[in-house]
Amino acid sequence: MQALFNIINLPLGFILKGIASILGGNFAAAVFVFTIFINLILIPISIKSQKSAVQQTRIKPKLDELKKECGDDKQKFNTEMQKLYQAEGVSMSGGCLPMILRFVLMISIYYLIVSPLTYMTRVDKTKLNNVTDTIYQTMNEVRKEDKQKYEDYKKLINWRDGDGRYNELGVVSIVRNDEEDVLKNILSEEDYAKIEDDLNYIKQKDAEVGIDYTFFTDKINLTQTPHFSFDIFHAFKPIWLMPILAFAAQMLSSLISMKLQKKINPDAPSMTGMLLIMPLFTLFIGFKFPGGVAFYWICSSLIGGLIQTGVQMFYGPNKMLARERAKELAKICDFESGQLKKLGTATLSQEEK
Repeated sequence: MQALFNIINLPLGFILKGIASILGGNFAAAVFVFTIFINLILIPISIKSQKSAVQQTRIKPKLDELKKECGDDKQKFNTEMQKLYQAEGVSMSGGCLPMILRFVLMISIYYLIVSPLTYMTRVDKTKLNNVTDTIYQTMNEVRKEDKQKYEDYKKLINWRDGDGRYNELGVVSIVRNDEEDVLKNILSEEDYAKIEDDLNYIKQKDAEVGIDYTFFTDKINLTQTPHFSFDIFHAFKPIWLMPILAFAAQMLSSLISMKLQKKINPDAPSMTGMLLIMPLFTLFIGFKFPGGVAFYWICSSLIGGLIQTGVQMFYGPNKMLARERAKELAKICDFESGQLKKLGTATLSQEEK
């Protein structure tokens, strides 16, 4: 699976880095433009999905007839349904493609954001792994011995739980904030000496690429993870705005989507529960991931929602179904017109005789 995402992410990382370079190295602006770019590419697929949904709505009366004919024989119904879909030229999976692509892209962009040194800075992987593995081993030992010290160290070097190779943002934080002295206190002299040259190489490479990971202000660094605390008044940090805004953007997008669906199908069941579940889930995991991931969700919800609204306005199921039925009526009219002409020609021929 990781190999698959490497194939996808290497070119995507090159594109994201190129956009950032054009925009003066601004990572947030690059993610915003990149999200617009991705959603524009998905428009034809979304339209195709709408067409597939319309075709399925169009043949629904025929499917209902099949259900009556087949009764409880599910195997016969499935066989006849496949034949009907083939005869009508309807894809059974057409509506799933956009969802699958969006899911794959969401995971890909997550890897892009949490692994900037691999996909954008393009540092030597062996040297990077040497640094992350060494820090991970020490942090793992500290966690076993003293959990509180481990939590303190995590905050100092922006470290995340899990495999050390997914802690590139911690390395970015170390080289950007000159936290080598902090790292020396965490690692043994022997371990630090083992990674010192590689760390300096990464620092130099990162400076050459020059990507700015801040958002509007230096106090909001998109490489940092917004660790939540119930002591809101004393522990609040500006980076908390990322998951909160992601929650608000998801709520807005869900509200618009629900209203559109209700307009298209007034008899559709209420989805109020799902309306709250997804934004709340976004808020919860937004405090577990780096701010850059939540920022992408903000962009994706707003841009994706806006574009989807436009697609619904021009290619909504009702409008497309009306067009399909108009085409069917036109074909029937053409056929009947042709039959009338043939009948008229035959009548004239008989009268001449």
